[in-house]
Amino acid sequence: MSFPLRGAGVVITGGGGGIGAALARRFAAEGARIVLADLDAAAVQAVAAEVGAVAVAGDAASVDGVASLVARANDELGEIDLYCANAGVAPHGGPEAPEEVWARAWDVNVMAHVRAAHELLPGWLARGRGRFLATVSAAGLLTSLGSAPYSVTKHGALAFAEWLSATYRHRGITVQAICPQGVKTNMLAATGTGGQLIMGASAIEPSQVADSVMAAFADDRFLILPHPEVAAYYATRATETDRWLGGMNKLQRKVEAAQER
Repeated sequence: MSFPLRGAGVVITGGGGGIGAALARRFAAEGARIVLADLDAAAVQAVAAEVGAVAVAGDAASVDGVASLVARANDELGEIDLYCANAGVAPHGGPEAPEEVWARAWDVNVMAHVRAAHELLPGWLARGRGRFLATVSAAGLLTSLGSAPYSVTKHGALAFAEWLSATYRHRGITVQAICPQGVKTNMLAATGTGGQLIMGASAIEPSQVADSVMAAFADDRFLILPHPEVAAYYATRATETDRWLGGMNKLQRKVEAAQER
């Protein structure tokens, strides 16, 4: 494994459940020292107690919240070797969604990553090493029917991760993007009939996402695809765009029909 977790200092946002908690359990089992952050104080404290991590309750998306989290993690860990920008929100709706809903999606799904990089890069570049793991979702490669804010901001998260990798990989910064389809979390449950129709049958456990991350640490691949079929969808989207959009619209019509029943 090219990235040794034993003794590594790791920060995971959205660590109170789902993918974040699964990553914490897996990394702790490998000997990592972990700081977990989440808005849900009770949830993050419970996971932290389970894995022997430090819990930080609060907003890991705002300018002050990110700065405070990184400072606390540096105090606790000495150095941050791996930052997992995992927290995310998936509000429903399209252009009609309120401005504040769009703004919060941008803050959590994109700007939290930008703000974390702002805090981390000076130290990482001085050391010549650092690893940024972004939980993006297949929505960042494809789209997310039913949630324009999620789809658009996850594309933004992927674009930022690509930019970081292209800009800094020769200076020792490794960037990776996790892009699963459905994962059995509260976020998937909240998508209702439409989400279950699109992703329910292929949804995987958060622990399977953690397995994919561990495999990707072995070769530092940028795209981490817990659902391998996403690679083919992504290729079709790029090379046969109208065919792909037609297929997605057909799926949209199925969702609408199911919701009308």
